[in-house]
Amino acid sequence: MTDTTAPKVLVTRRLAPGVVDRLHPACDVRHHDSEQPMARAELLAAAAGCTALVTTLDDTVDGELLDAAGPALRLVANHAVGTHNIDHAACAARGVAVSNTPGVLTEATADMAWALLLAATRRLGEGERLLRSGRPWAWAPTFLLGLELAGTPLGILGMGRIGQAVARRAAGFGMPVSYHNRQRLPADLEQGARHLPLDELLAASRVLVVTAPLTARTRHLLDAGRIARMPAGAVLVSMTAGVVDEEALAAALASGHLFAAAVDNFEHEPAVPAALLAQERAVLAPHLGSATVRTRQAMGDLAVDNVLAVLAGAEPPTGVSPPPTSAPPSSP
Repeated sequence: MTDTTAPKVLVTRRLAPGVVDRLHPACDVRHHDSEQPMARAELLAAAAGCTALVTTLDDTVDGELLDAAGPALRLVANHAVGTHNIDHAACAARGVAVSNTPGVLTEATADMAWALLLAATRRLGEGERLLRSGRPWAWAPTFLLGLELAGTPLGILGMGRIGQAVARRAAGFGMPVSYHNRQRLPADLEQGARHLPLDELLAASRVLVVTAPLTARTRHLLDAGRIARMPAGAVLVSMTAGVVDEEALAAALASGHLFAAAVDNFEHEPAVPAALLAQERAVLAPHLGSATVRTRQAMGDLAVDNVLAVLAGAEPPTGVSPPPTSAPPSSP
């Protein structure tokens, strides 16, 4: 029998095995056990009376949802590092804490950035599509020539945990690293990388990996004008939806200004711009950055840790402060 006095917790998506079970002893759990996101009306109804919501990036957490949950709501635990799906001001106005799942997905996401970079520079997507098509082919000295990474200058836009992990991997390729951040990192975290203003970083980067979080200041930070500042024949890898203008990226590929590009998640998922789909030298992945068994287990457990802490009267271990709402557009 359900304990009607227990705090109600809504989990909006199927999580790793055993994660939701950890909530049952302390909570009345409402679980949308599905790979698909909840319909908006269903989400609003299920949130009513909840003390905590365990959400994903597909769930828009705004004033409407917070009001539907009601005054009992104390925490929105986002099963993600990003929180751009959450209206932080609306949460703060209602005294609702926000948490995310940082740290545990750093290495998996950095691995994925390198997988995409290698696929883009060596034209693996084109090669596989050719073989699967059944079209005739033959090895030739000029067949599907790609780019080598050894010694190539690497730029990183957003030198947080994931950016630093990307930089560590660059050492194995002998790639000099430059980066742009709102603030320069301490020397021990820079790992010998150069801190540059954004425009200088773009001009210096034969390869650019974007790991900056999506905020009001970084949305479409890399527009057509900024992409044009990259060297001709450069490669761009985007690990954050919305920071790179996807239509501008497709245009830079179509014009030949960029040699190749790779994108792991998209601004209007699950939709992918037709212009990007049409580009043979675009490697497109369906948001797989953290998609390993170990990482998704750790993300789910961390989201639940935040819920259990708040229910016990403590602060969420990975609480998130509201991001700044405005800043110079060149400073992610």
